[in-house]
Amino acid sequence: MPFSIVRNDLARVHADVLVNAANERLAPGGGVCGAIFAGAGYDDMLRACEEIGGCPTGSAVTTPGFALPCCWVVHAVGPVWRGGGHGEERLLRGCYQSVFAEVDRLGAASVALPLISAGIFGYPAREALEVVREEADAFLGPHPDVDVTLVVFSRDVVAAGVGLMGALREFIGDAYVDESPFMYDRRVELERMAPPAGMALGAPRLAERDDLAERLSHLDASFSQALLALIDERGLTDAEVYHRANLSRQLFSKIRSRADYRPSKPTAVALAMALGLTLPETRELLARAGLALSRSSKFDVIVEFYLSRGVRDVMTVNEALFAFDQPLLGSS
Repeated sequence: MPFSIVRNDLARVHADVLVNAANERLAPGGGVCGAIFAGAGYDDMLRACEEIGGCPTGSAVTTPGFALPCCWVVHAVGPVWRGGGHGEERLLRGCYQSVFAEVDRLGAASVALPLISAGIFGYPAREALEVVREEADAFLGPHPDVDVTLVVFSRDVVAAGVGLMGALREFIGDAYVDESPFMYDRRVELERMAPPAGMALGAPRLAERDDLAERLSHLDASFSQALLALIDERGLTDAEVYHRANLSRQLFSKIRSRADYRPSKPTAVALAMALGLTLPETRELLARAGLALSRSSKFDVIVEFYLSRGVRDVMTVNEALFAFDQPLLGSS
């Protein structure tokens, strides 16, 4: 999966590149920085950083990984949060751009990085997540075969940055209440609350959507055949679809070449979102693979919540799935 989120100690993650949340002096510190120095071998990493001498905020430099499970460590200096009016966002974006430039220069196939500046530097989690999501997405466009992993110590860090978290928690609670035979079904009510299809970003007009759903329902095709027909219908390229779906090029090639391919639910949902399908259209496409969305599954309820609100950005949904310890979209 090109972009993923895991809960782990960054210094224990296996990747070509590990990213250290550094300071301008490249001096050893606490948190991620302390773990990186300890894992690499304190004296070796200290010596390498002293030879470089320092790094300005918004930039990154590279040292060997020494004893860490990586080839290289990219030391990235993020900004200290001072209210948001002192160029913090520009500096944080520059920080990630410098990291990815180093990844490209090194020819690395994988990189694991922390949520830079969101710790003791005080950058708000929601804004920090938005920056890393957008910069990773921009990098992965021309580099679809690189695996980018965001590593956090606690799911709470991601949960704090998830959009609509309050509404999502309430929706999940309602979904499980709805499963009780003693409670009325709120599905119709929730559909009425959903925004008009024309207001959803990238959504087709109502007439187009109804026409597409009608044709799809009568199409005697496998999941792969239906998917490819929808890609042609939307005038999209393969690269656009697997990038939006957070899938590797290799996995998408398997789907394209095998009419009988049976995807996992995270893969199928990711592709539906990449195509901009509505909730009913997503259910129809999933059915082609023998899959369904159920109110008894937290994963399914989260997917339904975002689709019903016109949210089809896979990275955004993955943050919510991660916060609730669910599989991420785009996995094989």
